[in-house]
Amino acid sequence: MPGYGEADYLLFVDGKALGVVEAKRDGETLTHVERQTEKYSVGLPKYVDAPVKPLPFRYESTGAETRFTNGLEPDAASRNVFAFHKPETLVDWLNKETVKARLRHMPPLAEEGLRKAQIIAIKNLEVSLARGDRRALIQMATGGGKTFTACNFIYRLIKYAGARRVLFLVDRNNLGRQALKEFQAFKTPDEQRPFTELYNVQHMQSNKLDGVSKVCVSTIQRLYAMLQGKELDTELEEQAGFAQETLKYEPPPVEYQPGLPIETFDFIITDECHRSIYSLWRQVLEYFDAST
Repeated sequence: MPGYGEADYLLFVDGKALGVVEAKRDGETLTHVERQTEKYSVGLPKYVDAPVKPLPFRYESTGAETRFTNGLEPDAASRNVFAFHKPETLVDWLNKETVKARLRHMPPLAEEGLRKAQIIAIKNLEVSLARGDRRALIQMATGGGKTFTACNFIYRLIKYAGARRVLFLVDRNNLGRQALKEFQAFKTPDEQRPFTELYNVQHMQSNKLDGVSKVCVSTIQRLYAMLQGKELDTELEEQAGFAQETLKYEPPPVEYQPGLPIETFDFIITDECHRSIYSLWRQVLEYFDAST
């Protein structure tokens, strides 16, 4: 790359360059080389076929740690990712407006039927996500209608922000059943049609993810087993997660699963996230390249 040095790797899909990878030794600070990767994405030789210039997808990796920047997003910023995205995903992103961009021009919230606290929660959540925050917290009192609130903003994320799939994560299967019933009973504010009439909602009872589901309700136990490549005894899903007191050691790390790539979910909603299970088992959350 004249004037820019030589990139370690270019990423090609169907013969077209889409991204660049800068490889570093284990232990190096990757944020210090993001500017270098950005220069490589700009300094592409003229003979290289690229549908978008500068190259939109930039990775820095030591093999043990990987950071990623999607240059198609407004105010693009790097983030840690568990692994590289699938080529098909990069092509899909190339041809669509990003979720982050769409979040910046969402239609007004239909407030009828919502309590004041629910309205505030949904509006502030959308502001946070549009800003690019990868983590957001909604704190509501018991009986405040948390799942109903979630149904409302999940509907908006799918319909208006273009979310491909949302994970609703619980730590007991009875909470999963309750969540499914809430989605089945929820009527969309604009069309007054049942949510499940418009979008598929899967309550996972096996390790097979429904390819057309827009919402996936699962226990963290099942997701962890899937990321271990193992089946799960369904009785374990009826308990309050993997109780920390029953563990002698930290849980084994998750592994990359081609059938469940890191981009499977755009958003993860963690029910009752104050419980300690989400600190002990947070590797399940960190596996996916999703806002939580």
